[in-house]
Amino acid sequence: MGTLYYGNARTPIQIEDRALAHLKFVILSKLRRNEGFGFSWSKGIDVGSGRSTVWVAPSIPLQFDFDEPARPALNRAWLEALNRQAATSGGLTLVDEPAESETEPS
Repeated sequence: MGTLYYGNARTPIQIEDRALAHLKFVILSKLRRNEGFGFSWSKGIDVGSGRSTVWVAPSIPLQFDFDEPARPALNRAWLEALNRQAATSGGLTLVDEPAESETEPS
């Protein structure tokens, strides 16, 4: 289980390592282009359930921590789906990984 730390948030965001690697790629790509966007996720029962949304902008610090030392191969179809989400007014949300035969290295 990986962890995303956003700004000075009190509670880190727990996300499975493989999903976090894909989110990292999409988030950093958008920030590199100086694009801000919304990011929403479901909270676990251990932090009160529900969901949260933050505005992701280049000026706000981010830290991605992974439990696994190896970088997974990235699923191009998943990256494209996440990028499409991030470009909408609803912002980026974690969608299920689609099947894909071709992956690209991280």
